Amino acid sequence: MPHDGSLLQAAVIFLLATVITVPLAKRLQLGAVLGYLAAGVLIGPSALGLISDTESVARLSELGVVLLLFIIGLELSPRRLWVMRRSVFGIGLAQVLLTSLVIGAIAWLGFAQSLNTAAVLGLGLALSSTAFGLQILAERKELTSPHGRLAFAILLFQDIAAIPLIALLPVISGAGELEADRDTLVHLLQVVGSIGAVIVGGRYLLRPVFRIVAKTHLQEVSTATALLVVIGTAWLMELVGVSMALGAFIAGLLLADSEYRHELESQIEPFKGLLLGLFFISVGMTADFGLLLNEPLLVIGLTLLLVLIKLPLLYLVGRHGGGLDRAHAIRLGIILAAGGEFAFVVFKLAFEQKLLDNRLHDLLVLGITLSMAITPLLVLVLFRLFKARPAPVDVPEEYARIDSDEPRVVVAGMGRMGQIIARVLRAQRVPFVALDTAVEMIDYGRSLGSMPIYYGDPLRPEILRAAKVDKADFLIIATDDPDTNLKTAERVKHLYPHIKIIARARNRQHVHRLLDLGAVPVRETFHSALEMSRQALLGMGLDEDRANARIRRFQRHDEEVLAAQHRVYNDDAAMIQTAREARTELEHLFDADLIEDKGVQ
Repeated sequence: MPHDGSLLQAAVIFLLATVITVPLAKRLQLGAVLGYLAAGVLIGPSALGLISDTESVARLSELGVVLLLFIIGLELSPRRLWVMRRSVFGIGLAQVLLTSLVIGAIAWLGFAQSLNTAAVLGLGLALSSTAFGLQILAERKELTSPHGRLAFAILLFQDIAAIPLIALLPVISGAGELEADRDTLVHLLQVVGSIGAVIVGGRYLLRPVFRIVAKTHLQEVSTATALLVVIGTAWLMELVGVSMALGAFIAGLLLADSEYRHELESQIEPFKGLLLGLFFISVGMTADFGLLLNEPLLVIGLTLLLVLIKLPLLYLVGRHGGGLDRAHAIRLGIILAAGGEFAFVVFKLAFEQKLLDNRLHDLLVLGITLSMAITPLLVLVLFRLFKARPAPVDVPEEYARIDSDEPRVVVAGMGRMGQIIARVLRAQRVPFVALDTAVEMIDYGRSLGSMPIYYGDPLRPEILRAAKVDKADFLIIATDDPDTNLKTAERVKHLYPHIKIIARARNRQHVHRLLDLGAVPVRETFHSALEMSRQALLGMGLDEDRANARIRRFQRHDEEVLAAQHRVYNDDAAMIQTAREARTELEHLFDADLIEDKGVQ
């Protein structure tokens, strides 16, 4: 018996299914997307039947895709979109045309579909899932990788292409051609007018509104305003038959250069995550798995055929159009080979226009859903087989050619800590050489003056030789990656045992491992935290001498505890005992401070 009579009960069912399946999928390294899909299948009509009103859930869950596209728009800007025009309108157009032609031809010639139906099948199945693709790329932190950037450009074009495709469905169906021509023109004018209204409103109305709301200093009003902008724009676009997601993307794009961009992103992000999860759940709920049980070979064959057609075509587009190497092109194909959420909309309208019969429509929806479901599995398996090499970095020759006398200090890493160290060394006229693998950091460092900063990975022996580490007194490792710091310290100690190493440490465990390598660890937040504590004590009325004494006492105690823990840090029981003893001793020190304060008063 379905339990969707109560909104509260339905919410509990959704949340419970999510809490069970998503962590399990993540633990099995299948990704959150597959976990959400499994949750939808579990509570949907095909399994337990806990939720039967899948249509309402699907409508609400579309807001997840809307919010996702809004945030993507915020992270772009019109200037950056113009830079991407070749990828979006060149490669994106090539992918849609090539894929739709091949799939349409197979449907027409191989499966004896009518020309109009084959055209709809080709165009609909050429679309990929924006929500799935971007979520997987975000989970894997590959949105800025070569295949991630190209995938985003292609998906953006597909979202744009879905608008005319949906508008042209009545014309493709051949229903009322003369009337369709007139309706199409009217619809086109409505679309242009709505987009123009969004652009004008975003440019001239939204900033004053946000300025007024910001002055209220009420968080809930700020959140409501952010949601109003996104949902209101999506609603306006839907009224004229435009993709809600594209409308939200335009709104985000218009606010990308706004001073309120970060505030908007922080307000929308929690809602985006929840509703996007609900979207994936709704996809799992709407699939008719009874059809899979009755005709398994047909459904599985259709799913595999879709993936096996799109993947090589996407590989070709990425390899020859996008200039990707083999591994990145294969990854692009895997991410975008599945069907997309806009295909559900296209095929539903095509079914209403009698271009698809009921059985074919159900087969297509199930095939697209299964293609989405197997995408995380393909990512898990094939990404390991085809490991992508890091993209080549365009390094100016003067950055790579290390020209140095005999430095007394070599600094590895020119981030926040490295820059301060380099400025101090330069002010004291200590000869040094700095290394970094980020060209932007080198640009910035050299812009401050003729800093001896060069491009180079300190893990490579030839770079260490070129930097004349063997002649230096100190190597300071200041990168923000603990593993890189440990590996660098180990490599340098092995090659140059005489050199003294001072290394940035992330936490206490990192400190112990650096001490084992003979390095002097410096905790990256420890001293700044002590200074903040000192300022707080001063603000609460302690005089400067007493505040400084308390901070020195705490620092000395903490360093003694750290040294004691280093002797037993591989023994969990001993570590726990040491921590308890240290806490008791610290309490005694604080008690002594309180007695001293009362005596002074």
